[in-house]
Amino acid sequence: MSGPAFVRLRGLHCTFEVSRPWLDRALGGGRREFVHAVNGVSLDIRKGETFALVGESGSGKSTVARMTVGLLKASAGDVVIDGVSMTDPRQADTRRRLRRRIQMIFQDPYASLNPRFRVGAIVAEPIRAFGLIDGSQAIQRRVGELLALVGLHRDDAERFPHEFSGGQRQRIAIARALASEAELIVCDEPTSALDVSVQAQILNLMSDLQDRLGLTYLFISHNLAVVRHMAHRIGVMYLGRLVEIAPAAALFASPRMPYTRMLLGAVPDLTLSGRPRVPVRGEMPNPIDPPRGCAFHPRCPFAFDRCHTEIPELIDGVACHGVEEQRIADPSAPATA
Repeated sequence: MSGPAFVRLRGLHCTFEVSRPWLDRALGGGRREFVHAVNGVSLDIRKGETFALVGESGSGKSTVARMTVGLLKASAGDVVIDGVSMTDPRQADTRRRLRRRIQMIFQDPYASLNPRFRVGAIVAEPIRAFGLIDGSQAIQRRVGELLALVGLHRDDAERFPHEFSGGQRQRIAIARALASEAELIVCDEPTSALDVSVQAQILNLMSDLQDRLGLTYLFISHNLAVVRHMAHRIGVMYLGRLVEIAPAAALFASPRMPYTRMLLGAVPDLTLSGRPRVPVRGEMPNPIDPPRGCAFHPRCPFAFDRCHTEIPELIDGVACHGVEEQRIADPSAPATA
């Protein structure tokens, strides 16, 4: 998929302070501590594309998602959507008009819907908030159209969220996202709380809606099987940094970064292909005190002296000293410990 970037993330940083209270530090000693949840993430997402961010828990995927939609303020860097900066105060008026075109689908459909509201009121809320349609009857008709679009019945508008299954609730969440005529939808683990068979239904629905409405997705997931089904391009994150970006087919066929190979090696091989697999080594380091140099080097079978001291830059879609210096000779060959 080609074309100009619809979403541009440039040098995004997000830092959280996790220090003990000031009085405890003053009496017992200690220093202020910070977690650098996101470190210099830059990427482009094209219109009509599904860009997936993957990585282990704690890698910073959801933090990037929340900064993209404005739920979290970036410590540094910028988010530009359709030419509008989400941080520049000079573009505040334009940004307010842009917000209706950006929506988010959350991980837990049991928590993301207000249990006190009927479904019709939940789906109608963005329509009323942005003043898209006048008149109660017209809004009610639009709500019925949106529910039908996601595979529910128009009469479901009179029911409460607790009367639906998990998959049906996620369909309601999708209908609510579409109610504002959104163009960019950020999906934060939208199927991880659902049964496997229901996951497939929701993913197929999202793909159909993308084809029909030209939607752009930023898709957050730790499930590589889901990403393979959905994504056009994939970004791999590790401890707050992007370590590889590639088209989905290329990444699954020839992963270059050792961490990407390790992630793919952890996916169950249901086809019994006999392809050699990279065992998972160790655990993600403490983000409060990350390793010097490449954060992955304590777990990497290819690590050498430079990896211990120098943070690799993202060059030609991969951040790895071993790849840069051609120490990993064949990108299509799986790594071995």
